[in-house]
Amino acid sequence: QCAPQDNPITDPMQALQNHIHLNPATNDAHLFTWKHPIHSIRPLSKAKVTRTIAKVAKSHPGLPNLKGHSLRIRGMLFYLLNGVPFDVVKTMGRWSGDSFTIYPRHHTLVLAPFLQSKPELLNALKGYILPPVW
Repeated sequence: QCAPQDNPITDPMQALQNHIHLNPATNDAHLFTWKHPIHSIRPLSKAKVTRTIAKVAKSHPGLPNLKGHSLRIRGMLFYLLNGVPFDVVKTMGRWSGDSFTIYPRHHTLVLAPFLQSKPELLNALKGYILPPVW
């Protein structure tokens, strides 16, 4: 579900290779293990990820303090803006209902520039983000 990117900072394959280089583990270890300074290798947890993101955001004024839920929403927007169909994004985000369709309605300022340049994507999104007409 990822594709190589031109930018080395955002390339998921390069990031994975870097992770494996920095955190060598045995073949039977979790994929996302990390080197704890005292307790050697540990599996990465959601709590550790959110704490680390909060710590980075706090140390860089101007960065939003991202929580787990807002990361899911931003991830959803990223995939939608890159043409991934709604039903695929819904499956990737493990949303069981259609409540996730509310989020693009609240991010019109983010979506507008991208949708203006991609009318085919705009047409595909209209059925999901516009309220139903009865």
